[in-house]
Amino acid sequence: MTLRIGMGYDVHQLTPGRELWIGGIKLEHTLGLLGHSDADVLIHAICDAILGAANMRDIGYHFPPKKGNEYENIDSKILLRKTVEIVAQKGYRINNIDATICAERPKMNPHIPQMQATLAQVMNLDPDAVSIKATTTEHLGFTGREEGISAYAVVLLVKD
Repeated sequence: MTLRIGMGYDVHQLTPGRELWIGGIKLEHTLGLLGHSDADVLIHAICDAILGAANMRDIGYHFPPKKGNEYENIDSKILLRKTVEIVAQKGYRINNIDATICAERPKMNPHIPQMQATLAQVMNLDPDAVSIKATTTEHLGFTGREEGISAYAVVLLVKD
C-alpha cells in the first residue's frame, strides 16, 4: 500500500455582484468571490491537495482559466469530481481530507455540516472522511479587512 499526502491553498478576492460559493454550497452574503469559475476557494484548495498528493501539478494546469473556455463560470463541484477521476486513473483513492476556511464573514461554522455532506457526495466518500474547520484572522491582513477568503487543505491518498 502506498500513502501520499498533498497540501493545497487557494485565495479569492471578495467583490460585489458575485454569488458566494464555498464548500459546494451557496452562502448568503453581500459579496461573492471573484474568479474564472464559481471561485469556490475551499474546493480549489482541496483539488490542489489531491493533485499534489498524486504529483499531478495543480488545478490551473488541468483546468486552465482562459476566457471563453469550458471552465469559465463552471461549478467547482464538477472540477472536484474530475480531479478525483484524474487521480483514480493513477490508482489513487482519497482516504481523508482536512481543510480550513479563513474568513471574517459570513460565519462558516453553521454551514460546515452541509459542506461536508456535499463534498463527501461529490467525491463518493463517507462524510466522516471530510474534515472542515473555519477560522478568522482576528481582523488582520486581507482576510481581516474582508477583501478576500482563503482556504487550506491536506489530503491523504491511498494506492493499494
